[in-house]
Amino acid sequence: MRPVTVEDAPALAILHRASFVSPWGADEIAALLTAGAFGLATDTGFVLCREGGGEAEILTIAVNPGARGAGQGRALVEAAAWAAAARGALTLFLEVAADNDAALALYRAAGFSEAGVRRSYYPRPDPRMPGSRMIDALILSRALNSA
Repeated sequence: MRPVTVEDAPALAILHRASFVSPWGADEIAALLTAGAFGLATDTGFVLCREGGGEAEILTIAVNPGARGAGQGRALVEAAAWAAAARGALTLFLEVAADNDAALALYRAAGFSEAGVRRSYYPRPDPRMPGSRMIDALILSRALNSA
C-alpha cells in the first residue's frame, strides 16, 4: 500500500475505467488530488478520500476486476479509515448504489451502517426503455477514533 500522487492519475483512471460505467478520467483524478484529496494504492486497486471538519469521505474505490474477491477492497477500505483517522476524522462516509450487493457486503463487513439515502442518484441503463432508470445511493458511515 502506498500513497498516490498526481503523477499516478493516468494509471488510476485506467483502473477506474475497468470498474465503473461512468469512470473518472486522469484530469478529474488529478484535480481531486491537487485540491487536497488523498489516496492509497496497491498494484491492483486504489481508494481516493477527502477529509475536513472532522469528517472524511471515500470518494471512490476501484479494484481491477481480475483481482476482486481476494481482500483488496477490504484492505483499501481499512487503509482509508486509518489514513482518515490519522488526519483527525471522527467519521468516515461513502456513497454506494443500492443495487451494488458486493460493495454493500464489503462495507457492512467493514463496520459501515446506513446514515441516509439519496433518492434516484445513479443512472442505470435499461435495455427495455429509452434513457435510463435511476437507483438510490445509500450513504454509509463508520465511526473512527473512538475510545
